[in-house]
Amino acid sequence: MDEQTSNSSYQHSTIEEQSSYRRYSTAENTNNNDDTNKRKCPWGKILVATILIGIVTFVIIDSLTTKYISTGFQEFLTWIESNLVAGVFAFMGVYFIATVCFVPGSLLTLGSGFVFGSAVGVGYGVVLASIAVFVGASLGSIAAFLLGRYLMRDCVRRRLVKKYPVIEAIDEALQNNGLKIFLLLRLSPIVPFNAINYIAGVTGISLKDYVIALIGILPGTILYCFIGASAGGLAEAEQEVPQPVTITSIVVGLVLAFIAVFIASRYAKKEFNKIIEQKENSEAGEGGQHEEDDMIDVEEGLPVDEQNVETGVDMDN
Repeated sequence: MDEQTSNSSYQHSTIEEQSSYRRYSTAENTNNNDDTNKRKCPWGKILVATILIGIVTFVIIDSLTTKYISTGFQEFLTWIESNLVAGVFAFMGVYFIATVCFVPGSLLTLGSGFVFGSAVGVGYGVVLASIAVFVGASLGSIAAFLLGRYLMRDCVRRRLVKKYPVIEAIDEALQNNGLKIFLLLRLSPIVPFNAINYIAGVTGISLKDYVIALIGILPGTILYCFIGASAGGLAEAEQEVPQPVTITSIVVGLVLAFIAVFIASRYAKKEFNKIIEQKENSEAGEGGQHEEDDMIDVEEGLPVDEQNVETGVDMDN
């Protein structure tokens, strides 16, 4: 009996070692695959990001020093006055590029109101300018969103979303309720338009909800185009917005931004509780699965018939 007990203990010890070795090998292979993926250098993303950073840096420096971009916009708007049909489509293209390159679009928006208002009248000019601005800004915004998702989404998910439950909850809230949140952010004139385009690409909001939420820029677009159309000249249209309009925009923008943050935090809290509950259930399920795997490993590794082991019969004797 002592020999039989010794053999049985040795068999179980060998089986446990084999099971542990298999798990270790699987984990090691997984880690090796992760290390291999990390070693892959995304040269395409690095190149695009470098070009984009260079353009944004130039825009910031130019706005503080030489103002070549502002001067170019003024000459472009003057050209549109004498080339209205071609100017509408050219304006959309320029606004598209400006949005992607972080160039503030307020000058173009106000100037378009004056140019188109002078050409076809204030009423039709505001409509035409609003359509041109909305199309150009929307297309540029979508392009910036896709660039942000291409450049940073995977990195953010790997380094932040999967590691921190709070960030994962915010990401899930934007994925499930992004339309409401971003619609309010678009309605708020104090939220930086160009920056939010790239930030949205990093979050979990779907492209469909993001595109629909762009409707929120229409009220501000129409207002700015009307202000530009009401100006007495192109230089006047490019000046600052009247103080009452500025104050009203700030107040309304703060209220809408606060509501958006409140809704986002509310949904994020719900998603956070769900994530914690799912992780607890997953850990409990993994514990039970490991026990089942150990049972299967024992049964598959027995060199003698299960019934003989249970009854204590030694086949060699």
